[in-house]
Amino acid sequence: MTSAVNHFTYGLLTPGLAYVMSCIGSMLGLRLTAQAHASRGGSRVRWLLGAAVSIGGTGIWVMHFIAMMGFEVEGTQIKYDVWLTAASAVVAIVVVGTGLLLVSYGGGRVLALLGGGLLTGLGVASMHYLGMYAMNMSAHVSYDRITVAASVVIAVVAATVALWFTLRVKKPIWITLAALVMGVAVSGMHYTGIYAMHVTVDPEPGVVAGADALDFLVPLMTVISLITLTMLLMVILSPSEEELHEDAELVAKLELRRRATQQQLTYPAPPVPMPQQRRQAMQGRRR
Repeated sequence: MTSAVNHFTYGLLTPGLAYVMSCIGSMLGLRLTAQAHASRGGSRVRWLLGAAVSIGGTGIWVMHFIAMMGFEVEGTQIKYDVWLTAASAVVAIVVVGTGLLLVSYGGGRVLALLGGGLLTGLGVASMHYLGMYAMNMSAHVSYDRITVAASVVIAVVAATVALWFTLRVKKPIWITLAALVMGVAVSGMHYTGIYAMHVTVDPEPGVVAGADALDFLVPLMTVISLITLTMLLMVILSPSEEELHEDAELVAKLELRRRATQQQLTYPAPPVPMPQQRRQAMQGRRR
């Protein structure tokens, strides 16, 4: 029995909300990478880890499972394996973080960008299909290989473009536009991959093991989304890379002025010698 698969059970609500969350996660991630490029040492690594959580956790993982809220198969329940679902979140964050570190410390070289994009894209695709594998149904699931390959290509291209954005995009207006583009790419990869799935419901559906989406996924996605929104507000209120650069220049100028003043007080300038004619005139007056 071939099932009727519905990707939009709630209409445009789930794809629209998924796209918005993907854009928010991408925007925050780009903002955090801009802060990372203006920092050094451990501070830089912390900003990049925050960007990995934002892009991988919210921009990709939360987007995926919000979209899956609208996925329905007629004739069977859909539940989720808790450990596999959690593992898919870890995969998304780790591969994005690895790509960001590779590109950030690669000095903007093309080889580092392409390598990071390939690694991150394959990781994102792995997260996507691991998340779908975590779905338990009383059905047989198969995939169209050509569509799967297309989704992987989209993931690699999208990841490479996203990493390029992290190197080039600094100003808020461009970060916003880049996040909108990244949201389209992530959503396109997701729906391309989900359309590769073919489901055949068992003639006699049995008991489906796992956690219900409303009991497990919704609270988890809500917590991650709230954390992301809080981080986004904190980053928006923090100084930008340009402002940090201007502050550093101002501090350097003040330090140079302080040193010059201190040097003048320590080593006063020698008296300026009088011109010879003026000196002779003054001596004549004294006589």
